[in-house]
Amino acid sequence: MKNVGEAPQEELATGERSTRNRVARSILDHGPSTVADLAKRLGLTQAAVRRHLDALAHENVVEPREQRVYGARTRGRPAKVFALTDCGRDAFDQSYDKLAADALRWITEQHGEDAVVEFARARITAQAESYKAAIDAAPPEQRTEALAKALTADGYAATARSAPVGEQLCQHHCPVAHVAEQFPQLCEAETEMFSTLLGTHVQRLATIAHGDGVCTTFIPRSGSGGSTTQTTTSASASTAGRNPA
Repeated sequence: MKNVGEAPQEELATGERSTRNRVARSILDHGPSTVADLAKRLGLTQAAVRRHLDALAHENVVEPREQRVYGARTRGRPAKVFALTDCGRDAFDQSYDKLAADALRWITEQHGEDAVVEFARARITAQAESYKAAIDAAPPEQRTEALAKALTADGYAATARSAPVGEQLCQHHCPVAHVAEQFPQLCEAETEMFSTLLGTHVQRLATIAHGDGVCTTFIPRSGSGGSTTQTTTSASASTAGRNPA
């Protein structure tokens, strides 16, 4: 077994990140905590805890606060505690996916599937307002790239790349993938939104919600005409056997 000093740099980085996550999780579970509290709960030295807290504070995951004292104050300054920031809380799974899926399931049961479609379209229409301004400001040949940048700003990690007789819009992350797996209406509404924003028919080739590595949308080049169907069919066939890079 290797000593810590002999471990590869990647292994050390992974261990550091794992311990840092434990520190943040302990604060989430127990509330604002002192260095001494964290060290005791996690079996770490106070020096190690301080080092991880400094890193987490630099990442805007935690912030130092003055400990709230109930009742009469004792002599001396109150101990400093560390609490999660809003950004830090958002980094943890808070079952929002389950809540969203439960809500959409209730809508389906009470009002039917058409109501879910209406919800998906209303949601994506509101989301598209900021995208439209970015696309309208871009030259025609850069509209797909402008959409990719706007999607990236919303957490979709999107890129645009050339494809035969058109372009491919690739979303490497989907914040609602787990919900869209159960309710594909979300993906369908998004595809409709892309078509409206770009002013052309588009075709979804792959989605993360269906198990693909990337959400991929084919956007035909203006004037490609009848070759669009052939191109998208070929692209679909090439995508079916592998996850897009």
